[in-house]
Amino acid sequence: MPPANLPRYLRDLYALMRRHGFHGVPYGHFGEGCVHLRVDFDLSDEPGVAAYRRFVEHAADLVASYGGTVSGEHGDGRARSELLPRMYSGELLKAFAAFKDVFDPGRLLNPGVLVDPAPLDADLRPGPGRDALPVTPVHALTRDGGSFAAAVHRCVGVGACRSLDAGTMCPSFKVTRDEVHSTRGRARVLAEMLRGRTVDGGWRSPEVLEALDLCLSCKACAHECPVNVDMATYKAEFLHRHYAGRRRPMAHYSMGWLPLWSRMVSGAPARLVNAALARDRVAGVVKRVAGVEPRRQMVRFAQESLQRWFRRRGPRPGDGRTVVLWPDTFTNFHTPEVGRDAVEVLEALGYRVLVPPGRVCCGLTWHSTGQLTVARRVLRHTLDVLEPALAGGLPIVGLEPSCTVMLRAEAPELLPDDDRARKLADGMRTLAEIVAEHDGDWPFAALDARAVAQVHCHQEAKGSYDADRAVLARLGVDPDVVGAGCCGLAGNFGFEPGHWEVSQGCAERELYPKVRAASGDDLVLADGFSCRTQIAQGTHREGLHLAQVLARALRYRRRT
Repeated sequence: MPPANLPRYLRDLYALMRRHGFHGVPYGHFGEGCVHLRVDFDLSDEPGVAAYRRFVEHAADLVASYGGTVSGEHGDGRARSELLPRMYSGELLKAFAAFKDVFDPGRLLNPGVLVDPAPLDADLRPGPGRDALPVTPVHALTRDGGSFAAAVHRCVGVGACRSLDAGTMCPSFKVTRDEVHSTRGRARVLAEMLRGRTVDGGWRSPEVLEALDLCLSCKACAHECPVNVDMATYKAEFLHRHYAGRRRPMAHYSMGWLPLWSRMVSGAPARLVNAALARDRVAGVVKRVAGVEPRRQMVRFAQESLQRWFRRRGPRPGDGRTVVLWPDTFTNFHTPEVGRDAVEVLEALGYRVLVPPGRVCCGLTWHSTGQLTVARRVLRHTLDVLEPALAGGLPIVGLEPSCTVMLRAEAPELLPDDDRARKLADGMRTLAEIVAEHDGDWPFAALDARAVAQVHCHQEAKGSYDADRAVLARLGVDPDVVGAGCCGLAGNFGFEPGHWEVSQGCAERELYPKVRAASGDDLVLADGFSCRTQIAQGTHREGLHLAQVLARALRYRRRT
């Protein structure tokens, strides 16, 4: 409508919603007089649909009274064609029909739109009785009232996930350019599965599995999508039911159960296992049996875990402040040097560092492969081990971004009935946050270096890189942050057969070129174990965790 009319129209629109008992949020391009409106319609039964029709009819009359159009910027379509007589004269509508008769006399092209329109309340989704597949989700889905259908129907088709340049979602779509690999495409397939019409088979549907297969669970959509569609969570819920009571892909048992295998291999067997996996023939057999992409290099196992090193070493006294360092699977059993550096850094800042003595895990690998029953069981055991620290209000410092986000964001959703999960989420801190808040003596030397920085996709979606930037600035490190989002490995995703091309395509968009172009003196920063693995296997450069950079600056300072 004319922008000058917008203030009066919005006041009347709110009054109209109050009269009809609805709530809504207007947004759009107000400078151009274009308004979108999200309204809490209940389309699950016939009275709700009738209330929807009454409101829309009155809203159309209101728009027309201010010299506006119901068509907005997206045309008329099935939702608005029936309303055109409230805007146009009968004579003009006959002209529309005559024009269509010339080009489409058989009414074959897009029938039911503009000319001979279908009712605006016909074929609504979900509509009364349309969700033929009721489900009680494992996740609490707090934002959607515990409804998987409501969560899926968050998607309103805006298509921001189809951007090929800006933003970090959806990485698989940016590689394949196929609509079904966009967040919108996957949401529509899930919606059709719930309706049980065009997609049958329910949770066993091969079409839905195929649509979700290339989702990296990077969580970019949960942050960048205008309505925060969380496809990673929906994928975990689907896989949980799709494979219930039947055999899973081998990668779900190998990569999904990586915390267990890593613990078993840790210690004396690690040297033998690493030596065996260094032999191409042995590695090839192992990858075939484990269901791992043959072009992937196998990860290495540490001979001494972080927990075992810490038990042998023991804690050091601090200045009265105590933190608990979270021994995630990747740091504990694969790169304990990162954890050792983190202990050194935290102690240099005056903290007394503790490491949980028992078996703890966030359940990430089970969650990402849809083994949600196991993930919940693992989380409950972890809460039992951490109970003294939670009762004492001790900060829990996470080093692996995906595990930190799992404990901050997913644990309360998986265990909504356990207050300890919320306490753990509230107490989780990143190393960068702890260091950035330090206001005492600064024990680190200036490194005066440039760096390529790959921010973990989960941290980008569910956290912030601000603390990291502040710490790097104080260290004299100038980071060139990769803006393309997920590195492409994404935990188990990049190790599963059939994902190689998309995994490498994601990295080739920006990460690989920037790392290859960096000079030998430039740092390559990546806190995520997956990110460092992708960098090492794709560019032969070594990615550094912030803990390692801080430890390097600490040692420089001590030497000088």
